[in-house]
Amino acid sequence: MQSTETQRATLPNNASSSGDILISVRDVTVGFGEKLVLENLSLDVYRGEILGFVGASGAGKSVLLRAVLGLVKKKAGEIKLFGVDVDEAGEDTRLQMDMRMGVLFQHGALFSSLSVLENVQVPMREYLDLPKKLMNELALLKLELVGLSRDAATKMPYQLSGGMIKRAALARALALDPDVVFLDEPTSGLDPIGAAEFDELVGKLRDTMGLTVYMVTHDLDSLFSVCDRIAVLGQKKVLVAGTIEDMLLSEDPWVRSYFRGKRARHIDTSSRNGAKGR
Repeated sequence: MQSTETQRATLPNNASSSGDILISVRDVTVGFGEKLVLENLSLDVYRGEILGFVGASGAGKSVLLRAVLGLVKKKAGEIKLFGVDVDEAGEDTRLQMDMRMGVLFQHGALFSSLSVLENVQVPMREYLDLPKKLMNELALLKLELVGLSRDAATKMPYQLSGGMIKRAALARALALDPDVVFLDEPTSGLDPIGAAEFDELVGKLRDTMGLTVYMVTHDLDSLFSVCDRIAVLGQKKVLVAGTIEDMLLSEDPWVRSYFRGKRARHIDTSSRNGAKGR
């Protein structure tokens, strides 16, 4: 099988020519049976940003993420990844796009029968043809990158704390050195210290690896501290998208309640560490 670098090089010439838009969603409708979850939704994700995607429980945040990943079929609309319409992409091109994306699902989704090291190696085994020794070294490097010691490599998922599970799952998401990482509620279930450390890790990885991060989250601290932009889902579409300052100035009732409500008032926007704004 071709190396990751060779396969990426064979993407169409327009694969990253859309004004630094890596993910483009236009008028997308997703539903199950007669019930529509998303309707005529549009959203852009820019190269190098950390986008926080927020909305009420059950609004369809994870549904959109899964639609972008091709795990849920859309009824209408257009989704482009790296400038390529996914509906028009051939099997080889789709494979190349998949290799440029990493995913951390909400509860980690580690394979219970595999060690941490073997979990991190799953994408390598699926997409690459590498010697076992090289895979072992690469997987260990990914674990160190997310702050796990080499001792964690031999542990089974049931032996890990919640924070370690999140980091191991993130290491697996980074296994192929992706351009885009999707994080589904990455800090859920973590204590405030662990959540803050995970946010800091995400920011550092974005800066050092040049990642683009699409983060579905309910965590106000994450939205305030590490996200460059925020998109708010409501009424089956994106209600507003912009910086945290834009959220604080919005007059939309749900946005105002979420970002200026009692649980948000203690957060000082001047203390934000990672957000650049756009």
